[in-house]
Amino acid sequence: MQRPENLLLVFFGMIATGKSYLASAWASHHGLPYYNSDRVRKELAGITPETDQQEAMDKGIYTPEFSRLTYDALIDYADHHFQADKQACVVLDGSYQSMNERNLLREHFENQVRIVFVHCFCSEKVVRERLQLRASDPDAVSDGNWGIYLTQKKRFHPVTDMEQVLELDTDAPVEELVRKVTTAINI
Repeated sequence: MQRPENLLLVFFGMIATGKSYLASAWASHHGLPYYNSDRVRKELAGITPETDQQEAMDKGIYTPEFSRLTYDALIDYADHHFQADKQACVVLDGSYQSMNERNLLREHFENQVRIVFVHCFCSEKVVRERLQLRASDPDAVSDGNWGIYLTQKKRFHPVTDMEQVLELDTDAPVEELVRKVTTAINI
């Protein structure tokens, strides 16, 4: 399979929708750099990815200011790759829950690279199951829980027709989802 080039692939959606699992699998399948907002956030805070930070929404490392630092760092990491190789492909993974956050990426990389947004979603039943599994996983990186999911659900800016986003229900085997993404972006 041909390596994708000059592409920024952004997996986004609410917590426990499978975006990180799919983004990581897709990047690994294609041998591409992958940056996860939870890992970057904890790296910036000087803690290990597995350190539990069960903070309330908008507290601790989840304040709007710290989130801004995190999402700016994701842009910087992608920039680094595109400056080193104009034909690079980079995978970003984060909630990108506001239209403004998604537009910042579009504006920053306008006329530089092709950007594909993959909106990951699933049923609340699946979200709840995934959050329960994550709560018992000592290697989990995300600090999301049901309360944060409910808050995110109220804040999440729906995708508009103008955004040209690949909508993907992640309640399917990861291999099938990787194939769907690859096919949809024509690589």
